[in-house]
Amino acid sequence: MTDSFTGQNVETARRTLAARLCAHDMESADLDARLLVGAVLNLELTGLMIAAKRILTGEEAIQLEHLAARRLDGEPIARILGVKEFWGLSLALSADTLVPRPDTETIVEAALERIDKANRRHDALHIADLGTGSGAILLALLSELWSAFGIGTDINLAALRTARRNAIDLGFADRARFVACDYASALQPGLDLIVSNPPYIRSAEIAGLATEVRDHDPRRALDGGADGLDAYRIIAPQAVDLLAPGGWLVVEVGHDQSDEVAALMAAAGLALQGPARADLSGIRRAVCGQKPIG
Repeated sequence: MTDSFTGQNVETARRTLAARLCAHDMESADLDARLLVGAVLNLELTGLMIAAKRILTGEEAIQLEHLAARRLDGEPIARILGVKEFWGLSLALSADTLVPRPDTETIVEAALERIDKANRRHDALHIADLGTGSGAILLALLSELWSAFGIGTDINLAALRTARRNAIDLGFADRARFVACDYASALQPGLDLIVSNPPYIRSAEIAGLATEVRDHDPRRALDGGADGLDAYRIIAPQAVDLLAPGGWLVVEVGHDQSDEVAALMAAAGLALQGPARADLSGIRRAVCGQKPIG
């Protein structure tokens, strides 16, 4: 392989890569270039600054060219690096998990809001995260709720291994368990909170998604059926059966699905908890229902 980084120092290689990414209209070209050079050299920002004039070795130049090719082919930077930050937590990824996105932090915010309004932050809550993937939502909640215990479910065993690894690495292994099943099918009643970011993209719309999502996220984690609502039709009735009285279901939804998902929750017997919570883009992203107490 002929590479363009041979003989360059660290700073020049970073600039060269940033220019190549920018030429492909990648909005975060400068940041991506810094992260990729840092990954090859195992250096963070300060280390890159100190090593700015050091000439890359031949092996480093080849590794950087390989990573650059992957990014130019549309592979997300988080997948190349194998990690993604979510709620301030560093999470390992795998080919079987979604890349956690900032929008999904809205689910964590909405769940904590309900818990705080009920003055239950310090209770020994039992939480389930359905379709847990990397464990992002569950582990974010456990990082805030130090007396809580959580169960993450997923139909994909490889995803569960990734989630379990993250729980161990973050120090939550004693408060988290992971179960292979379809959403909540293997769980027992008595849950205080159920959260989920299920597949909600309409099947016909997947082909039009951005390359980073369409070609690199697992399709099973994207495809919500013809109308995008298949998962909610399963989860809402399960939640009614499994939640303790007063318990909550909080789910992520697509940009135009909040009313339909709210209707499914209500039809299943859940009391809606205010309007859907919007993400930073103003999209109604988190729908919350509560199991009646009486």
